[in-house]
Amino acid sequence: MRNFIFLAVLAGLITSCANYQEIPKQAVEETIDQWHEAAAQADFEKYFGLMTSNAVFIGTDATENWQLAEFKAFAQPFFDRGKAWSFTSLERNVYSENEVVYFDELLDTQMGICRGSGVLIKENGKYKIAHYVLSIAVPNDNVENLTALKKNWDMQYIDQLRNQ
Repeated sequence: MRNFIFLAVLAGLITSCANYQEIPKQAVEETIDQWHEAAAQADFEKYFGLMTSNAVFIGTDATENWQLAEFKAFAQPFFDRGKAWSFTSLERNVYSENEVVYFDELLDTQMGICRGSGVLIKENGKYKIAHYVLSIAVPNDNVENLTALKKNWDMQYIDQLRNQ
């Protein structure tokens, strides 16, 4: 009986190890860094080439929930001017579950510190951004002032959404 338990535990450990996947952190970090760099260099093709064909970008404004074609249309004028936006990662965490990789990062941006988070998937053997969320990081001590500042806009937009 003791041998059976030992073999069952051993089999479980071997199976767990076989299913374990190391986080492809370097490849993921390179993709994200190249993506940010492409925006800073206004390289439209490279920037959008690092996103999946069905990517979603969620911006800082409540109205900014873009499918890829919409985001390209929004971003094109910025890229055409020769400078889109410049985000530099200050801190990044990368996680992996099965074939899905997700991350969060603190960014140095023209808006101050922002937080980005996203999901990458492999497309044709390369990691690409499938979903990205950008938010302005607001210190807790400033939340009351910020919510007061945007209260009227929020109430109008809430009414608009509820009446759709």
